[in-house]
Amino acid sequence: MGFRVNEINTNYTQVLSDYLEQITYDQIPEDVIERAKMMALQTIGVSLAAKESPIAGHVLKFAETLNGGPGGKATSWIGGTKLSPSNAVLVNGTIADALDWEDCSWTGHPSASIIPVAWAIAQAEGKSGKDFLTAVVGGFEVYQRIAMAVQPPADWDVFKGWGLTSWQIFGATAPACKLLGLSSEQINQAFGISAACTPITCVLAHSTMSSLYHYEHGIRSKDGVSAAELAKIGIDKAMDCFDDQYSFGFHLTEEQRPEWYTKDLGSKYLIMETLMKHWPANMWLQTPLEITNDLITKNNITAEDVEEVILDPPTFGRMALSENGYDSMMLAQFSIPFALAALICDPNPSAGWYSEDNLVNPRVLALAKKVHGSDAKPHGLMESFDMFRKGTYPMKSVTIRTKDGKVYQESMDCHLGHPANMMTREQFVDRFKVQVSHVMDSKQAEEWIHIICNIEKYHNITDVADRLFV
Repeated sequence: MGFRVNEINTNYTQVLSDYLEQITYDQIPEDVIERAKMMALQTIGVSLAAKESPIAGHVLKFAETLNGGPGGKATSWIGGTKLSPSNAVLVNGTIADALDWEDCSWTGHPSASIIPVAWAIAQAEGKSGKDFLTAVVGGFEVYQRIAMAVQPPADWDVFKGWGLTSWQIFGATAPACKLLGLSSEQINQAFGISAACTPITCVLAHSTMSSLYHYEHGIRSKDGVSAAELAKIGIDKAMDCFDDQYSFGFHLTEEQRPEWYTKDLGSKYLIMETLMKHWPANMWLQTPLEITNDLITKNNITAEDVEEVILDPPTFGRMALSENGYDSMMLAQFSIPFALAALICDPNPSAGWYSEDNLVNPRVLALAKKVHGSDAKPHGLMESFDMFRKGTYPMKSVTIRTKDGKVYQESMDCHLGHPANMMTREQFVDRFKVQVSHVMDSKQAEEWIHIICNIEKYHNITDVADRLFV
């Protein structure tokens, strides 16, 4: 006797599968298409910027090893190596998250899988730019609802880990299914395969501040593509994983919200409520960085001018200071003292902020020691996430006191890139130029910008993908 002894009374999995199969480019509003293009521009830009980070070379070597050497239908954005689609997204998904500079939704970093997967499969299958954008939008809407259904409860134990790299797999499965042309039944099965391949939530990467966290985005991307490919080849059963008492969410959280699986599907586009990071750092560092950049730019403040920097209120879990240097890139990306010091010392963000030399740079560390929180109660992370989901953001103030006795202060809640203060196309383009400035010349950058901003005009992604790498 099988486990499903009770009749299934819901159809969440099939509704999601039908939606993904049936969505077309012409159904998607213009502003949503534009946001998908800007998400692609941002994600590809920060991925290319990661070429200078140590993780880029390591993940490329890893993927080539799994691939049995170079060869395949998809291009790695680093080095231009041709690989199988699943191994290309292992590289591109990892570097998309490496600098912590992509997006941040209510649930994690969906674009670190959605964009690399949609690009690689579109290239491998000879799909059009419109097909690519449709897969990005459809993939995001499906991923986000699945992820919201399995978010932890309000009394979540942080020591169990937040499963953003568990449900990340669906950010890869969904666009892969769409571009591989799977039927709704096959999509249903691909979701089931992905549910079976979802790892348990684990705090290890965060507790050790390991680059494993970045690799996980690439690994989940690879797994999601594999799930779609297996469903296309053919598998029996594995249906309806989001339904009945033994569903996916039942195993992942103690407080499943199944209504989220299909909430406002097709009428409300959650891609429009995604935060796009303006700076290469954890999302809760974005507002302090934005304010600090405004203050030093308007008042010509240099690192040597600073006597003290105060964040009010501080942010729980993000005020760690390593006085003798940072032994991991991730630790620095989560440290407000380090990030503000890195910005003041070098206002042009790049992978250089997190180079091995800069992590122990005496000038940066000396300034980081001058950054601290006020005596106010810190903002909690889950409290802040709740505000984000409701469309607001924690109000922050940054005060800079200079050695000549002057005091500069500004306050802000929704920084540039927040859904309530979204970047314009011009600002996305300008940021792309900043992101890639260390890895390509201006002519090549303009070529990338032109292609991505006009991607819907290309009939075959393969025609451009082979030459777009650094």
